Amino acid sequence: MKKDIFIFKDGELKRKDNTILFLGEEQQKYLPIEQVDAIWVFGEVTLNKRFLEIISTKEICIHFFNHYGYYLGTYYPREHLNSGLVILKQVNLYSQDSMRMPVAKEIIKTAVKNILIVLKYYRSRSKLVSSGIETIESMATQIEKCQDINELMAYEGNIRGVYYQNFNDIIDNDNFQFIKRSKRPPLDGINALISFGNSLMYTSVLSEIYKTHLDPRIGILHATNGRKFSLNLDIAEVFKPIVVDRIIFNLINRKVITEKDFKKQTHGTMLTEKGKKKFLKEYTDKMMSTIKHPRLNQYVTYKRLIRLELYKIQRHIVEGDNYKGFVARW
Repeated sequence: MKKDIFIFKDGELKRKDNTILFLGEEQQKYLPIEQVDAIWVFGEVTLNKRFLEIISTKEICIHFFNHYGYYLGTYYPREHLNSGLVILKQVNLYSQDSMRMPVAKEIIKTAVKNILIVLKYYRSRSKLVSSGIETIESMATQIEKCQDINELMAYEGNIRGVYYQNFNDIIDNDNFQFIKRSKRPPLDGINALISFGNSLMYTSVLSEIYKTHLDPRIGILHATNGRKFSLNLDIAEVFKPIVVDRIIFNLINRKVITEKDFKKQTHGTMLTEKGKKKFLKEYTDKMMSTIKHPRLNQYVTYKRLIRLELYKIQRHIVEGDNYKGFVARW
């Protein structure tokens, strides 16, 4: 099975004998190219055209993150599965509210169902989240009444605000208190974890889109504008509660991540390199863990689940199959 490669060290990525060689300051390491799914670069890395040529030939995406762990961009090789027909149908769906709104609503309804699944899981473990569950269930009944994307996004934001307030009831550590959502920069440890985890999920979805006929630039829920990619943001909404948020709760409650894994910057808080590696270890383990798919009746990884979700979107757009989002069952 192919693997994602995470690079934190500074160095150079080179093509060597039709495979990948990473030259660091203290070591060099060969990365068997046939086993690489995607490369995630967190360190200061240089590369050249010969390296990009072999990466493109093998259809490997390279994702770049800055010093703070923020996503910078992706080297997205020429789209080998590009389909003019699918792009036309994506544009057609995006440009007609009567076609776009039902799918956008289904994405939000699925995300909210997965939020409730997470909260009910912790309620079953005596966490005091019943009030939050009731509030979100009541707010969710209004989703179907939304008339446009802006109204739908506003409802989603309000529901997520209630959900975030319940983080304090789930987390067993007084050093981590959720006050309000803050981004770029996050102002505290909880927000640093949310931002880093969400960036990983957006990137994972983008890697999976590359293996479909879909065009990541054309969103459904999120607007297609000056932003480079939008569709990955849409599908990430479905998986953030059951992957990213569960990882945050586990890491803090098991004291794997502590306040020592963060450092204060002039304008915010960021994970240290050690903290990022702890999160990535948990994230990779989670993405490669398996669950029994209710429809396929076979075990699939969370990474595969994302691809299956994209295939459902693709079938809806091309063949008219009704899109039903994935809801976790624990």
